[in-house]
Amino acid sequence: MRKGQTSVLKRVIVDYKKLDKNMLNLLVEKFPDGYDDDDIVTYRNANNEVVECVEVRTEDTAYLVKVSKRLVMAMEDFDDSDNDDSEDSDLDTDELEASEEE
Repeated sequence: MRKGQTSVLKRVIVDYKKLDKNMLNLLVEKFPDGYDDDDIVTYRNANNEVVECVEVRTEDTAYLVKVSKRLVMAMEDFDDSDNDDSEDSDLDTDELEASEEE
């Protein structure tokens, strides 16, 4: 990087369905006890709908992960499976969607 240049983070908006094991791990590390209202970033999308997200950063990217009941469940399930030393790297979104419909 040349003198005078600043590092610009790539910004990515991600739905919980697209989260991989590494991203879930970052979320659980940043919010071990869950997130609260102060952690939520709110913006309006192209359809003028309010979208709520939590931010997680890596060295080169700032991720905004869309907040939903499913995200909370995914983080809890990941944290539980991580404690069990599970080798499962895929998030079972079908189970989460079915439980939200109930």
